[in-house]
Amino acid sequence: MKKNIFLIILISLFNQYTISQNKLSENYNLMPWPQEINDTSEKFLITTEFTVSISSIDKGRVEHAATTFLRRLSGRTGIFIDKGFPSKIDITKKTSLVISFDTIASVALGVDESYTLKITSNQLNIHAKTDIGAIRAIATLLQLTTNNKTTSYFPGITISDAPRFLWRGLMIDVARHFQPVHIIKRNLDAMAAVKMNVFHWHLTDDQGFRIESKVYPKLHLLASDGEYYTQNQIKDVVKYAAYLGIRVIPEIDVPGHASALLTAYPELGSKADYSYKIERFAGVFNPTLNPTNDKTYEFLKNLFTEITPLFPDEYFHIGGDENAGKHWTENKNITAFKKKHQLKTNHDLQTYFNIRLEKILNNLNKKLMGWDEIMTPTMPTTAVIHSWRGKNEGLKESSLIEASKRGYQSVLSNGYYIDRMLSVKHHYSVDPIGDAKLTKEEQARILGGEATMWSELVTPLTIDSRIWPRTAAIAERFWSSKSVTNIKNMQKRLKVVNFQLEELGLTHLKNKAVVLRNISQYQDISSLIVLSNICEPLKIYSRNKGGTEYKSFSPFTLFADACTADASDAISFNEHVISYLKTANKTSKQKIISFLTKWIKNDTSFKAINNNTKTHVLEKLSSHLKTVSIVLKKGLQHNTTLSKKDFIKTSKIIQELKKPIADTELVIVNQLTALLQHLYTK
Repeated sequence: MKKNIFLIILISLFNQYTISQNKLSENYNLMPWPQEINDTSEKFLITTEFTVSISSIDKGRVEHAATTFLRRLSGRTGIFIDKGFPSKIDITKKTSLVISFDTIASVALGVDESYTLKITSNQLNIHAKTDIGAIRAIATLLQLTTNNKTTSYFPGITISDAPRFLWRGLMIDVARHFQPVHIIKRNLDAMAAVKMNVFHWHLTDDQGFRIESKVYPKLHLLASDGEYYTQNQIKDVVKYAAYLGIRVIPEIDVPGHASALLTAYPELGSKADYSYKIERFAGVFNPTLNPTNDKTYEFLKNLFTEITPLFPDEYFHIGGDENAGKHWTENKNITAFKKKHQLKTNHDLQTYFNIRLEKILNNLNKKLMGWDEIMTPTMPTTAVIHSWRGKNEGLKESSLIEASKRGYQSVLSNGYYIDRMLSVKHHYSVDPIGDAKLTKEEQARILGGEATMWSELVTPLTIDSRIWPRTAAIAERFWSSKSVTNIKNMQKRLKVVNFQLEELGLTHLKNKAVVLRNISQYQDISSLIVLSNICEPLKIYSRNKGGTEYKSFSPFTLFADACTADASDAISFNEHVISYLKTANKTSKQKIISFLTKWIKNDTSFKAINNNTKTHVLEKLSSHLKTVSIVLKKGLQHNTTLSKKDFIKTSKIIQELKKPIADTELVIVNQLTALLQHLYTK
C-alpha cells in the first residue's frame, strides 16, 4: 500500500512538472528545449553598460563565444554596447554577465556539456563544468533576448541543462556538389546555435574526391574537377569547429562509391580495362576498390596516414555502403580469392576488407565507423554502426537497435535524411530509441544521431534552405528530454529560431528570392512567391528518380530549388480547411476565402511575367489554381451547393493539379478536394 501511495505521489509530481514545463514553452522560444527551466517575474534590462566577465582560466573558446554573443546581442537589440569584448572576472567591478567553468575540455565524445544559467534583475550567471558547457549556456542566453517597444531585457529564469545524447550531428556531402569553406563555417555556426556537436564531412564519392593529397596528388588533380579543400583549409575548418565545441568526423567512402578515386588510380579497381571516370549522375555505381589486391591496402594505409592527422577526433568514417560487388563477381581472380578464403558472399568479402581497414585505422589511433551495411556476423564490435536504414532483411529491428543489442556503438540517421524533403513534423516525430526495450548497457551504446544532407540536388546557392530550419528541430530530438514532443509548440518556437539563424549569415531565407528572380528574368517575383508558398519539391528522390534526370552540372536555379519543405501558406490553408470542415467556424472560413482570393488575383500577376521557358512550365499551375479557387470561393461566400457540372469539371482540374509540376507538388490538393466535396454534398 505504501509503495502504491509513493508511486501515485511520484506520478503526480511528474505530471505537475510536465504541465509547468509545457506552460513555460509557450512563453520562451528556446530550441533545443532545456532539461529543467523555472522562471520568475524579474527582468534584467539590457543597456549600453552591459558587460561580460569570464573565468581567468579561459584560453579562447568561451571568449570567442562571448564576443560573438555581444555582437549578436547588439545587433538584435540595436543597443550601442560600450564594451564590445569580454574581460576576466574582477570582483571589484560589477559585471552584467558572469561566466565561470571548472575545466577546459578537449572536443571529444562524452565531454560534459551541462550548465546552469540564472537570471535575476541584478545579474546573469552561467556556470559549467567545462568551457564547452559554458558556450552551450551562452547559446541559450542569446535565445532568451526579449524586446518590447521601450526596452530589451532577459527574463528572470533559472535553467539546469544537459544533453540527452552525446552525438548530435549534421552530415554534409561535399562530393556530389562542392561546398566552399565559408558555407561550411556558417553551417557550423548554426549547428552551435542549436547545440549540435558533430560535423560529419562526407568528402569523397563517385562525383569527386575533395581532399588535397600530397602523397597521392592525382586524387585532387584528376578526381575533383579542381574543387577540393587544401590541407590548410581542412585544418582551418577543424580549428573553427573546435572553437564552437564541434567535433569533425571525416568520411572517405570505400570500397564502393569509388568512381572518382579510381579515375586517379585505376590500377586499384576491380575490373581490368574499365574506363573509370568521374560520375556526373547520382545513384549507385559499380566501380569498386579491389579488396584482394595488397596494393589497395598499401594505398589506403598511406592515404589514411596522411589524412588522419588533419582530423584529431578518434572516429573515422569509411562509408562502406551500397556496394553490390558487381565488379567483384565479374572478376575471376576475386571469385577465386573468395573461394580460397571461404568467403561465401560479397558481403563476406567486404567484411574481410573492413577488418583489414580497421587494423590500419587502429594503428593510427582511430575508431572505424561505417554505414550499417558493415554490420555482418564477423565484423568486430569495436566498429561503430551508422544506421541509415530501418528494418532490413535478416534484422528483426532497425539496424540501430540491432547494432546496440549486438554490442556495437551506434548512431542513427534513419528518419533524419533531410535531403528527402520531408516535413519537419516527420523528422521531429522520430526518436532515436523510440519504444525499443533495451538494457542500460544497450541504451548507452546508442550514441545519438545525425541529420544527413546529401548534395545530389543542392548547390551552394540552395544548401542552407535544405538544411535549415528543419535541422534545428532535429537537434532538439538529440538534446532535449524524450518527453518534449509537442509538434505545435515546436513549430511555434521554430518560426522564431528560423529568423534568428539568419543572423549567422545563412541564406536559407533570402536565396529563395535570388532563385525566383532568375526564373522571372529579374522581373516582379511576387506571383512566384505566392506559388512557391504552396508547392514543395518532390519527395524521397522522386525529383531525380534513378539519378538520371540531373547531372552534377545541371541547372539548380529552377522553381523546385526555390521551394522548400513545409510550404508556409499550404500549412496554414490546410489547417483552416480541416478546422472549417470539422466545426464550420467563421474565422477559418474567412481565412480560406482570403487564400482563394489571393490565388485568383495571383494568376493576373503571373501572366504579366510569363515570358520565358522557366515560367511557362508553371502556367497550368497558376491558371488551374485560379479556376478551382473561383468555384470554391463562390460556394463558400454564397453558402451554395455546387452543381454536378461544376463538381465534375473542378474535380478534373484538381486531378491535373495532383500531377508533378516543374519537379514540385502542390501540397494543398487534398484539402481542395475535401472542400470541393463538402460544397457538393452539403
